[in-house]
Amino acid sequence: MHLNTSYKQIFSISAPIMLGTAAQNFIALSDSIFLYHRSELDFAAIGFVSVFYLIVAAIGYGFSKGGQIIIARRAGEEDYKEVGHTFYAMLYFEILMAIGLFFFMQYGCTYFFTLFVDSKEILDKSIEYLNYRSWGVFFSYTGLAMIAFYTGIARTKFILIDTCILGAVNIFLNYGLICGRFGLPEMGIAGAGLASTIAEVVAFVVFLVYIYFDKGIKKYKLFTIPKINWQLIRDQQRLAAPIVAQSIVGLGSWFVFFGIVENLGERPLAITNLVRMVFLFLQIPSWGFASTINTLVSHFIGQKKRQAVVPIIWKTAKFSWLVTMVMTIPMVLFPTQILYPLLGSEDMSLIVEAQPIFYVLMIILTLNSIGVVYFNGIAGVGATYFGLQIQTWCALGYLAYIYVVINFLEGGLVMAWTAEIVYWVIMMILMLWYLRTNRWHELKV
Repeated sequence: MHLNTSYKQIFSISAPIMLGTAAQNFIALSDSIFLYHRSELDFAAIGFVSVFYLIVAAIGYGFSKGGQIIIARRAGEEDYKEVGHTFYAMLYFEILMAIGLFFFMQYGCTYFFTLFVDSKEILDKSIEYLNYRSWGVFFSYTGLAMIAFYTGIARTKFILIDTCILGAVNIFLNYGLICGRFGLPEMGIAGAGLASTIAEVVAFVVFLVYIYFDKGIKKYKLFTIPKINWQLIRDQQRLAAPIVAQSIVGLGSWFVFFGIVENLGERPLAITNLVRMVFLFLQIPSWGFASTINTLVSHFIGQKKRQAVVPIIWKTAKFSWLVTMVMTIPMVLFPTQILYPLLGSEDMSLIVEAQPIFYVLMIILTLNSIGVVYFNGIAGVGATYFGLQIQTWCALGYLAYIYVVINFLEGGLVMAWTAEIVYWVIMMILMLWYLRTNRWHELKV
């Protein structure tokens, strides 16, 4: 596919990815909405454990990004055979990672969660959810490899369809298994974990069938399974490891944030989970544009068009901000009216108490929608270790800020959420500085 820098091309690639890369966000949102109607304890627990599972998903996503960047680079060079080999190297490693994380979730999380959670009820509910949810890691990681392949070659339309199927199945089964409808058992938060896993299995099978009948990928020879190429796997992991570490640092700091908030009580944790749920939804556009910029930047460098890199990052960042604000402004100004159809309840106090944080969220999303595009643009040029360095320092500052605000200044939730503003301001300054240098021109992928 010939790529250019037009807004039309940016949107045509980004729109399906907005949903595809946010699949785990959709699952977390669906689980949260149904459990909101069940009990505040379940709602608080899913807020904690779903952030943990997002970290698990982010590990697989980060490793797939390394493969995606290399696939886009080889596609730009028109080295189609190497594109197929890169896909399989990525797939083999994703499966190995899935096996390791499955055993950790089954046997290690009970101890791990006690490091962050004081409430035995929250701990028990979290483990109950993971007992079923952990089985989905095999299908989500394999699915991420397939999404990375199609994103890398800039053919993203079916990602949208497959994600819609995943979302529909998850919603249907959540209603059945959480609430005990359609003759299914009423399982509560465990039902949410089982529903999400089954949805991922269905989405994986559908994607596999599509690949089998897709004639447009014959030139990549995906049905000729190559031997394990350890050198190619190492090359991918060298590029991807900092991206994975970035995800762990970024989401891990958010996980610790939830642990700190949990110490304030179940009510503040439930309010924070509501804000997080809205935040995840409003981040969907920027996730799509961020993944697109990985492909565009790497593809242009493969075509030896480095002069197009900075302009396309800025163009995509503006587009990301515009789409995000179209969604954000109504949500911030009218949260009760918009959220009521989803969270409708006689007790709307959670939404009312979260209102001040929504105003802070608007500033956060302004910075986030631009920052994630620049951050992924830097990953696209191959500067993943620089990205890890700046994210690590920003995350440490973020956690220190939250800890002081909550434990010493008693600033409350609103002040705690302003840490995101500090985080993104520092990130933006460092990223803009790096792109103004010529260091990234010398990087090779």
